[in-house]
Amino acid sequence: MHFDARTQQALREAGLDTDAIAAASDRVAELVDEDADRLREFFAPAGPYHSDMETAHSTADRQEHASADVDLFTHGSDLRGYLSLDGWGVPVEGGRVLRTADDETPALVELSLGATVHDRVRFARDPAEL
Repeated sequence: MHFDARTQQALREAGLDTDAIAAASDRVAELVDEDADRLREFFAPAGPYHSDMETAHSTADRQEHASADVDLFTHGSDLRGYLSLDGWGVPVEGGRVLRTADDETPALVELSLGATVHDRVRFARDPAEL
């Protein structure tokens, strides 16, 4: 079960029985796995990638990254991993697809980045998507 005790109590009070709560918990895990797969799909092709990340060495609103690679894992409702950009990297503490192209390919994604960045950062293949 991926819901904490308070959430489980609230779901029971809303009328869900234990089986329904377990099914919802399983569905959350499935959705997180699907998000991880779609984020991997976004970062699979060769660069460049564009982001709205603030960096110490640039005053630009948008950054261009020649290369990017993401290594993600999931556990229940958690999506975590590591993002490598242009020879440096940062932990990933969550992520989601914000917009898809007409063919359902991820066009704009957001990652919650950990230590050294501590921010949600959007990435796109086309800078106009940002």
